[in-house]
Amino acid sequence: MQLRPFFMGLTVAALVIPSVLANTSKVLAEDITFLLENKTSANMTEFYASPTGVKNWENDILGKDILPSGESVEININDDRKNCNYDFQAKFADGDLVEKYKINICKLAGGSYEFYD
Repeated sequence: MQLRPFFMGLTVAALVIPSVLANTSKVLAEDITFLLENKTSANMTEFYASPTGVKNWENDILGKDILPSGESVEININDDRKNCNYDFQAKFADGDLVEKYKINICKLAGGSYEFYD
């Protein structure tokens, strides 16, 4: 009779784990949107977000635009990859280059990421 609670626990875990995994897959398959904030003293001229492990930076997300000092812009990552960890690179008008690694963009969804001096 002591094994009954153990097996009930396994049954609950067997039901919960697939549900959690299904929800994670759903998040990864959807667009990830977050606010990029430039809290530095220089204008951001380029911004790159590439999945961790990719050898080269992908396209400049800002394109022809800049992100002025003290301003923010909504970033949407919709590359259909199943990876939450991304590396960021920001280039600034004063020549600074800042790289941040293994940023979990799934946790950023609906939130913000800030670059500081």
